[in-house]
Amino acid sequence: MGVPPASPAGPQMWIRGPASQQSAQQPAGQPVQQPTQQPVQQPAPAAAVAPPGTAVGAVHAAPPAPAPRAPSPHRGERIAWVNAHGGGGASTLAHALGGADLGTRWPEPADGEPGDVLLVARTHAGGIRAASQALNALRMGDHPDGLRLVAVVLVADAPGRLPRQLGQRVRVLRSAAEVHRVPWVPAWRLGDEVDPLPRDVRALAALTGGPAGPVAGLR
Repeated sequence: MGVPPASPAGPQMWIRGPASQQSAQQPAGQPVQQPTQQPVQQPAPAAAVAPPGTAVGAVHAAPPAPAPRAPSPHRGERIAWVNAHGGGGASTLAHALGGADLGTRWPEPADGEPGDVLLVARTHAGGIRAASQALNALRMGDHPDGLRLVAVVLVADAPGRLPRQLGQRVRVLRSAAEVHRVPWVPAWRLGDEVDPLPRDVRALAALTGGPAGPVAGLR
């Protein structure tokens, strides 16, 4: 194959390509002038506008400080009764022996509530399970700082001896904490006062340092 023949645009047009129209009109020996590009004007960002009626500086105002909490009515108590489940009997025992009835919540020692806890549950399967779960929460540290479990108090849910399966579960609880038993008291079921209190209930007074007088109802 031979060399391609020369063309009017030059001897090596196949290498450098055809001359542009501007190059053709430009006098020989003068540099080619490139068109000047104009910078594109960007629109200015829109200013933030506060809603009508908003005071100056209110858009970035800090949130209001939370209102201080009211002092706990249980400040200064020696011990706290805590139900592992609803209806465990903490209210009745707190009334009989003294101490703070906190229902089903842990006390807050940082607010002045007692850090010593008596955990209360009934002896049916659900009650023992709830007591076990509460003990596990204490073991895992899922509670306010400053708590100390004094004992688990199991209140009989029916007269007579516990079924064997429930008795085995109570023994498991005894391996993890001190356990006290409160017997079945028929008068409490009717909301009547009990005097004198059962011996096992009076024995709990050594843990609370409170009175052991007559009391009605089991809550």
